[in-house]
Amino acid sequence: MVLSAFKTPAELVSFSILPASFDLSNFKTVIRSSLFLRWYLNSLLIGSAVTVSVLFFSSMAGYAIAKYRFAGRKIVFFAILSTMMIPLEMLVIPWYMLGNRLIDTYAGIALPGMISAFGIFLMKQAAEQVPDSLIEAARVDGAGEFRILFTIVLPQLTPACASLGIFTFLANWNAFLWPFIITDTADMFTLPVGLQYFSGQHTAQYHLIMAGSCLTVIPVLIVFIFLQKYIIKGVALTGIK
Repeated sequence: MVLSAFKTPAELVSFSILPASFDLSNFKTVIRSSLFLRWYLNSLLIGSAVTVSVLFFSSMAGYAIAKYRFAGRKIVFFAILSTMMIPLEMLVIPWYMLGNRLIDTYAGIALPGMISAFGIFLMKQAAEQVPDSLIEAARVDGAGEFRILFTIVLPQLTPACASLGIFTFLANWNAFLWPFIITDTADMFTLPVGLQYFSGQHTAQYHLIMAGSCLTVIPVLIVFIFLQKYIIKGVALTGIK
């Protein structure tokens, strides 16, 4: 992908591995001939908003299921987990029927991902490791439930929160199907949807697609390079080997 981003269309169909010159013209064309920077901003805004929402709701739900004893607690938890077995393609039509008034809006793109069953599961698993005695001591001292959650429990769940935030942001950064369905105008495209701008019905400008893909993958590489320890911890917390 990186090497092809520097090639001309003629070099792409040749047998040469290296480009004749490492010219930045493909990258300049991608930025100047499209709304690429706007798509970049859209992806950043939506990914960040969904990540904050998932962390907020997942932490509260996970903490409640892990530390509160109420009737139907296990039923609620298994009902939440059961939603993870539904394929994305089966959810698209219900999502569209609910959000058809939010077409071409940030809210419409972000809405389906604002709450995550996986996030609730991950935070529940992490919250179970917090000692009950610590929470009870805070209640004896007069702390409210929200204060206990945000000042006592969450600081101990930093690895889980970081892992969930990383997974959520990357999933939304790479999402294609739902943003493609809910957006009509180029101004609201996210990066994966915007890259198809360089593909026509009969031809595709692969040199520009490769250049755009290189620019798109930069945030993903940064996340993996600097936060890989949290990604590993997140995988360990979910029990995946």
